[in-house]
Amino acid sequence: MKLDIIGDVHGCFDEFRTLTHTLGYRWDEGIPIHPDGRNLAFVGDLTDRGPDSVRVMDMVCRLFEEQGALYVPGNHCNKLYRYFLGNNVQKTHGLETTVAELDSMPADEYRLLRKRFLSMYEDSPLYQVLDHDKLVIAHAGIRADYIGRADSRVKTFVLYGDITGEKHPDGSPVRRDWAKKYKGDAYIVYGHTPVKEPRKVGKTINIDTGCVFGGKLTGFRWPECETVSAESKQPFVPEKFRSIE
Repeated sequence: MKLDIIGDVHGCFDEFRTLTHTLGYRWDEGIPIHPDGRNLAFVGDLTDRGPDSVRVMDMVCRLFEEQGALYVPGNHCNKLYRYFLGNNVQKTHGLETTVAELDSMPADEYRLLRKRFLSMYEDSPLYQVLDHDKLVIAHAGIRADYIGRADSRVKTFVLYGDITGEKHPDGSPVRRDWAKKYKGDAYIVYGHTPVKEPRKVGKTINIDTGCVFGGKLTGFRWPECETVSAESKQPFVPEKFRSIE
């Protein structure tokens, strides 16, 4: 199994295209396809905040449908899923940018994209356990004793991280540094918390390098365990790169 796992895209389509080119993918057929048969995987948070959430959503759905790309949901994906179901969710923390794009679409195109995203979301696991249990992709990470479970406690951890219940001044949750305590056998690839550089701790790596906040979009190559990044075109927002408590 040869994978290129992509960090939180958050609507940054141009950076995604640049990163896949750097990783050796060709776009001759309108989607990135690797000549050596490598496949793409996504740690979630495809949309919100960035300029091209609809294009990213459509592209990842195509890759999922046509190329067997792997996907796990992030907390922003979960919120979009609930919005598409008609639940009463707040259009905040970036969802408002995605909704604005969706509202500008022709009705038939909107209905089709909604159907495709819901299908991809519902057909994908909460987290991916791959390569004979050697690799786990989970949006915000996962504890070793949670692997194999999908109850509400595990779902909260995978989508939001090891939250304490406290809030930072900007309203974002305070999170514990679960990676420092991880002693499992599987290699955990995750995102969710923006870091300036890929953060490797033991057999874990955070590849959310804050593309939508002016950092980079990072891919993690498996089984090589190498990272490749593309510089962001978005304005740099330094306060979003907060260290974990």
